[in-house]
Amino acid sequence: MTARDVDFTAATGGGPTGPADAGERNLAPATGSPHAPATPGRAMGRAQPHESARAQVAGSATYVDDIAEVRGTLHAAPILSTVGHGLLRGIDPAAALALPGVRAVVLARDIPGDPVLATFVHDEPIFARDRVEHVGQVVGLVVADSVMQARRAARLVRLDIEPLPVVLDVREAHANRSYVLPPVVVRRGDPEAALAAARHRLAGQLEVGGQEHFYLEGQVAYALPLEQDQWWIHSSTQHPGEVQHWVAHALGLENNAVTVECRRMGGGFGGKETQAGHLAVWAALAARKTGRPVKLRLDRDDDFLVTGKRHPFAYDWQAGFDDDGRLAGLRVTMLANCGFSADLSGPVADRAIFHTDNAYYLADVEIASYRCRTNTQSHTAFRGFGGPQGVILIEAILGEIARKLGKDPLAVRRANLYGVGERDVTHYQMKVEDNILHPLIDQLEQSSRYQQRRAAIAAWNATSPVIKRGIALTPVKFGISFTATFFNQAGALVHVFTDGSVQVNHGGTEMGQGLHTKIMQVVADELGVPFERVRCTATETGKVPNASATAASSGTDLNGRAAQFAARNIRDNLAAFVAGLDGCGAGAVDLRAGEVISPRQTRSFDAVVKAAYANRIQLWSDGFYRTPKIHYDKTTLTGRPFYYFSYGAACTEVAIDTLTGENRVLAVDILHDVGTSLNPAIDIGQVEGGFIQGVGWLTTEQLVWNEQGLLATHAPSTYKIPATGDVPAHFVVQFWHEGNREDNVGGSKAVGEPPFMLAISAWEALREAVAAARGDGQAPLVAPATAENVLRALG
Repeated sequence: MTARDVDFTAATGGGPTGPADAGERNLAPATGSPHAPATPGRAMGRAQPHESARAQVAGSATYVDDIAEVRGTLHAAPILSTVGHGLLRGIDPAAALALPGVRAVVLARDIPGDPVLATFVHDEPIFARDRVEHVGQVVGLVVADSVMQARRAARLVRLDIEPLPVVLDVREAHANRSYVLPPVVVRRGDPEAALAAARHRLAGQLEVGGQEHFYLEGQVAYALPLEQDQWWIHSSTQHPGEVQHWVAHALGLENNAVTVECRRMGGGFGGKETQAGHLAVWAALAARKTGRPVKLRLDRDDDFLVTGKRHPFAYDWQAGFDDDGRLAGLRVTMLANCGFSADLSGPVADRAIFHTDNAYYLADVEIASYRCRTNTQSHTAFRGFGGPQGVILIEAILGEIARKLGKDPLAVRRANLYGVGERDVTHYQMKVEDNILHPLIDQLEQSSRYQQRRAAIAAWNATSPVIKRGIALTPVKFGISFTATFFNQAGALVHVFTDGSVQVNHGGTEMGQGLHTKIMQVVADELGVPFERVRCTATETGKVPNASATAASSGTDLNGRAAQFAARNIRDNLAAFVAGLDGCGAGAVDLRAGEVISPRQTRSFDAVVKAAYANRIQLWSDGFYRTPKIHYDKTTLTGRPFYYFSYGAACTEVAIDTLTGENRVLAVDILHDVGTSLNPAIDIGQVEGGFIQGVGWLTTEQLVWNEQGLLATHAPSTYKIPATGDVPAHFVVQFWHEGNREDNVGGSKAVGEPPFMLAISAWEALREAVAAARGDGQAPLVAPATAENVLRALG
């Protein structure tokens, strides 16, 4: 009997909501939710289909590699270091250049601009020059007539590298004081005194692995030289503005010479926030050298070797607490494995500090964060952006405290939740003003039948020698905004054409998350037209300049508001025009359901648009938005870095096979806070997808580097992401019933990143199962909880 043979109903007497619901995927919002029913005639609040879903299903949605190639297009492939660390003594491309179809080899000496990428830290060379820092570092490119010719030739380029010691372990890097950025310490109160005075104390270590983005569409760029030293770059990127800047910087040009376009990505998850820029720069340099368009698309193996991952973390911690498990003092050391350069490691590690509290008040606390340099790929943004690495630590600590005291972990978590008065200020001095943690957890505890199931699991474990079960209910409090305050701005353009159709363009990018769809809904409602009359065009730096990355879960918050403001300007123009015709105030004119209604007359939207054009009324507008209220001191990491918090909680039940270490997620109940959902279908998809991706991070997705620094898990054959068979039959997602208390677009809340951390409930449930199997209250499990790691934890 294995974990997969376990019948969920056998141990629980039915699903969390009774026998009739066992095995059911409930996708309906909670009773009384503001998401259903939607206001008649409005687009927001409805489960509108994704704007390109039909095209994607039909195979007609265009990605970068689908763009019809210009005559004369060449293809590039990277020359990769095969050594983890060493001095680059020489490069011999002769064998590659001798192959048929090979047109050029591009190296560091061919860069006309700055040979270092235009990152904030300015510490990463475009191509390796004097030394190589990891296996897979790009030394140059081979350019050929076809993709396969380029790839075959790239493997024939000989590199003369004198090996140097390879550092892969983050603790070794810390011991050597090898950092990509200076350490950061955040402190409140007197944790040493609090620890000394605490009734109970615990200390421990934790190791949490990284994660490969595994987007369906790999990294790709297509660079086309235009007239007068201008460039058009097609890039699969979350940040077209940064790609524009990086390409111009490398070519020695001003930004206005480069235009970057992105219609859509086949997934990003943060992996295309900065590192898509590398591909674009490399392709542009190859195009400049050859004078011809160049496409560069990494195959999956090279993508694994070249690109960064979620940052692996190691932790040391000390906690003091009382008989109820309430924290008195906490000291934490965080070691972030950053890889060989900084990339976004600074803000990632900062956000880990911000989210070490998760949902809990930390009175006397010190968090020391070290950003360690190792000889691996430069790790980068990934969904949650350091938040998961902070949240998992405090959840692990509270789980350890509960087992030490012999208490229900949910009771210990409740004892530490943010409250009111003195217990409503974070360790970085932001007041928690929209706290719904207590009622949200209470509701999920009841709807998931947590207490009954916990008792049933205890009874099961008492009589089952091989299969052990665990259950955990964990909350999430996640801050929404870029911690780099200046990124919290957005622009948009809205055009109304003379036939009444509407086009919107904004600075955000579509990676499957439905951003364009939601923004079309917002614009449709602002202009009072049917959703079907609105189209969204490709993101392009020549339309909306200086746009921030589509990241930090703020794509809709920022770009949706900017598009709303642009549409509102047009709406006001039309209302003023009709008011002049009908002799009434503009405020008395309403636009809805495709009509323009005044106290005197109702006209069709199309007719009003035609008449407005004939009277020279502006039918297009820009919109700009910047997030209010946010501020913080980046040197002390104090202030209000977030506009608001998103909340949620998950109750997850698991089983482990103590003979093989195999484990399985049996059932999931989620209650999540998305404010007033703009599109419930898309939001449910984001919650489900984020949770399953988080389960992958914590159970199956293990990155393994060998002693020479080669990433051994560099293909689907050796790296296991969750599949459809890993989704539990009982997977219930419900939404919290309140809108956003802050003035956000449509009353909504961000939904991209927060659900990812709900998956920590699965890991905590696995630790409960491990503790039950060991019988000593210990759960020395590292993440991910692969079968091998579960067996190690079982001893």
